[in-house]
Amino acid sequence: MRRNWDAIWLVARREFLDQFRDWRIIVPMFVLVSLFPFIADNTTRQAVNFMNRTGGGLILDRLIPFVVLVIGFFPLTFTLIVALESFVGEKERGTIEPLLSSPLDDRQMYLGKLLVGTVTPLIFSYGSVLLYLFLLARRSVEFPSVYMLTLILLLTFAHAVLMVSSAIVISVQATTIRAANLLASFVVVPVAFLLQGETFLIFWGDEGVLFYVVIGLTILSGLLIRLGLSHFKREYLLGREIDTLSFKTIGRMFLKRVTGNANSIFEWYTIEIPAMLRQLRRPLLIVICVAVITIAVSYAWVVTVTPEFIEITPARAQNVRNYLAENLGNLDVLNQNVPLPWLFLSNLRATVVFFVAGLVSFSTLGVTLFMVNMALIGGVLGGASLFNYSPVMVFVVAILPHGLFELTAVFISTAAVLNMGAVLVTPQPDRSMGEIFLLSLADWFRVLIGLVVPLLAVSSVIEVYVTPLIIKMAFPYL
Repeated sequence: MRRNWDAIWLVARREFLDQFRDWRIIVPMFVLVSLFPFIADNTTRQAVNFMNRTGGGLILDRLIPFVVLVIGFFPLTFTLIVALESFVGEKERGTIEPLLSSPLDDRQMYLGKLLVGTVTPLIFSYGSVLLYLFLLARRSVEFPSVYMLTLILLLTFAHAVLMVSSAIVISVQATTIRAANLLASFVVVPVAFLLQGETFLIFWGDEGVLFYVVIGLTILSGLLIRLGLSHFKREYLLGREIDTLSFKTIGRMFLKRVTGNANSIFEWYTIEIPAMLRQLRRPLLIVICVAVITIAVSYAWVVTVTPEFIEITPARAQNVRNYLAENLGNLDVLNQNVPLPWLFLSNLRATVVFFVAGLVSFSTLGVTLFMVNMALIGGVLGGASLFNYSPVMVFVVAILPHGLFELTAVFISTAAVLNMGAVLVTPQPDRSMGEIFLLSLADWFRVLIGLVVPLLAVSSVIEVYVTPLIIKMAFPYL
């Protein structure tokens, strides 16, 4: 272990020396980092004076944490160039051959570059934040709480690790500095949107959610580091000189993966789809366990917490039951209020959203949205229990008829998304990252076309035409 850290520090020390003796990097960063806090301090002063005159005390309490977050994020966008050219820059300058021919293994080399790429922007970010807080201390402004300030600093750290780990993955995959810089927008823009969401949480005053944001960003950064380590090979850096994009080759590879060795629809459904389901056995088991736990936790939370905020007396429960009984006839026109095509497309859109969210987060956001969906089921069953309905009967009558098909489709799709994230971070020396991504995308598309779409179509028909009839017949026994 000690030898590994020494090797990692050897690479990091080399990078630190190269950066801090290059005045073209240091001088602009020192100017920007030292100038921006003064600008922010002047802006804060004017904002404080304006809010004191107009009575914006609540906004004023949240202003300082917001400015600290922005000041911490600002230097990261400039120092990101250091991480972006960590490998591809040395390759273009012709200085990477001695490093690649050293006895260092790939992991030590990659972690050394990652260490420098993370520490350098954090030095400038935290230095800028400290300078701003020093300037702020001269004014009669209430400082944010230690907990909030700690969360902001942790968010800055999480942003740095997330952006640098993404940038180094880009640096390994890119063949030129120009290409790496153009791909930087895929790092800066998503994190900028994330910053907007965090700003909303700061002004909303929900510090607890910010803590979970830090945890989520830490997990995502860890997955990105794992992705980079899994696919980093020094031979790959030396052996590739130019990127080529052949849509014909990509389309052929994608189609071959989707169809497999089947020569007909019958063979595809009897050979390829069962083989794909066998590959999804483990992620499908995980998804089912997550669903059961989420539904149970959501049900228990609703049953336990809701009475603390809403007093549900027997009279109120009976009124709700009477109201539902009186409006039971609305189920007869459900197909008019909720058209079948709209319901099918809505369910399909939700499935695609789960996939896209999982695609940009190594399955984590996709699984999170899936858990939200399962939590709604648990919440409905918990609400039914509060009003003296049998949650088991409600599930069997109102959810299970169409849910047998819809939930199966959602489980299989989420398992495919989970499997895709696991495959991306699993080392596969015989395939490039782009090839693994394309094949994973084809696997999900095969599941979507072969199973999810037919199951959602059947569930939509049952939900519109069959489930309402079952509810009406079974309602007196609920």
